[in-house]
Amino acid sequence: MPSSMHRSSSSGNRAVRRAVLSGIGLLAAAALTAGCSTGGGGASGGEYAAAPKDLKAEITYGVWDQAQVEAIDANIKAFNEVYPDITVNVNVTPWASYWSKLQTQASSDTLPDLFWLNGPNFQVYAANGKVEPITGEVSAGDIDPANYPEALNELYTLDDTQYGVPKDFDTVGVWVNTALFEQAGVALPAGDWTWDDFDAAAAAISTNLKDQGVYGAAGGMDGQTTYYNTILQAGGEVINADQTESGYDSPEAQAGLQFWTDLMADGSSPSMQQLTDTPADQWFTSGKLAMYWGGSWVRPLIGESDVAATTTAYPLPIGKEQATVIHGVSNVVAAASKNKQAAQALQVFLASKEAQQQQGDLGAVIPAFTGTQASFVDSYPTMNLQVFLDALDYAKPLPVSQNTAAWNALETELLPDAFSGATPVADVAKDIAEQMNAALAKK
Repeated sequence: MPSSMHRSSSSGNRAVRRAVLSGIGLLAAAALTAGCSTGGGGASGGEYAAAPKDLKAEITYGVWDQAQVEAIDANIKAFNEVYPDITVNVNVTPWASYWSKLQTQASSDTLPDLFWLNGPNFQVYAANGKVEPITGEVSAGDIDPANYPEALNELYTLDDTQYGVPKDFDTVGVWVNTALFEQAGVALPAGDWTWDDFDAAAAAISTNLKDQGVYGAAGGMDGQTTYYNTILQAGGEVINADQTESGYDSPEAQAGLQFWTDLMADGSSPSMQQLTDTPADQWFTSGKLAMYWGGSWVRPLIGESDVAATTTAYPLPIGKEQATVIHGVSNVVAAASKNKQAAQALQVFLASKEAQQQQGDLGAVIPAFTGTQASFVDSYPTMNLQVFLDALDYAKPLPVSQNTAAWNALETELLPDAFSGATPVADVAKDIAEQMNAALAKK
């Protein structure tokens, strides 16, 4: 998501998350199915031979985040020390038009030689034969999936075949303004806190600082940072493992949704209308929110805000179990690339510890390669950013399917009534499940 997705630009990060939730961009990707010449079915490729060092080629690398170009350019400079005759043209397309452009390119087999895919959009490209499996690189020992979080490998695997190489990741935690806890006379939580601990702190802060317009917590419509996590923590699922059925009509999923409805009902969170007018991250950075469920990607936003000095990170509170959503962007090679060997050479290089360490050191992202994330933690030593790395131990992949857009749209349309209390959670969840199952049946 959004998926996210990610990036160092804070305004871009919020747009990415909202786009993933509402299906903006995904609808364009979903339309790919109608325009694909392959008629469905994943790529049968995976052919690979390591590129000779004197290979001459010119390739394109499609990305959506201008803020990462400095780090990408550094990667390419290092790549060209090994492959001096491969010219790499970085093609930056803003997120707002990235997916519609990619769909057009895919339909005419003119995709960039190497490009970014995120979790919600990955399957439609893989299922329609538009991206090359990494089977060959893995068999040759040039890419080892064990170097990356298992949940990310799973996110970019379809029908037991992996296509994307994780380049970065993000997890979700609770950003805490310690000054507001102190003003409210509420003790800071322990690191192993529970839903009950969170609810009690949110209610106390909202009550004690009501005259200042401060809230203890905030809900919202970003599933990746809010209700997907509580559904998982309640022991539920958004979609089943084989992505054929909705999990929304289970008691566990409904408990995960009810968590947010209850926060709004008792005044611990701003209302749905307030959050529509002003997103939760803005409540937090303006000093009006004590606890914000947010991803690792908001580190620059918070770090540059007036609350940076009093902010620290906590793991998400524990429900029936401990869980957080994980997502990350992958590098994929176009199946129809006319310079596939050169594109695979760049894909392999960007998957290396050297390249990912470089990405991390330049502050672009949290790199996916295990052992290269220290720079992220050290970027704001007082914020306890290790929380987001520790979350790898209990992280679960962002829920997706081949038609993610269809049910993301249902969430956007129906869940506000549940969170606002206008319609009982059980009724809304049942409605989503029925419509989601109908959409999944059309896959």
